[in-house]
Amino acid sequence: MNQLKLDQLAKGQRGRICKVEGEDGIAIRLMEMGLMNGEVVEYVGCAPFGQPSTYLTRGFRLALRPEESRRIEIEPIS
Repeated sequence: MNQLKLDQLAKGQRGRICKVEGEDGIAIRLMEMGLMNGEVVEYVGCAPFGQPSTYLTRGFRLALRPEESRRIEIEPIS
């Protein structure tokens, strides 16, 4: 299946996380927030000016900036 970056999901679309890129503090923080390999994430929407974007995972909502969501590779779920 085609892999995308998290910021490429359409509203309401879901995907399974394949990889969080990087080994720096941002990557570690994303994983601490529950964005781990195998987790399912759904794109909920974005703020009025396009950022941050809101995602639903593990029963809670996360708001991520575009540079954060581009570091997460996902596999779309139909």
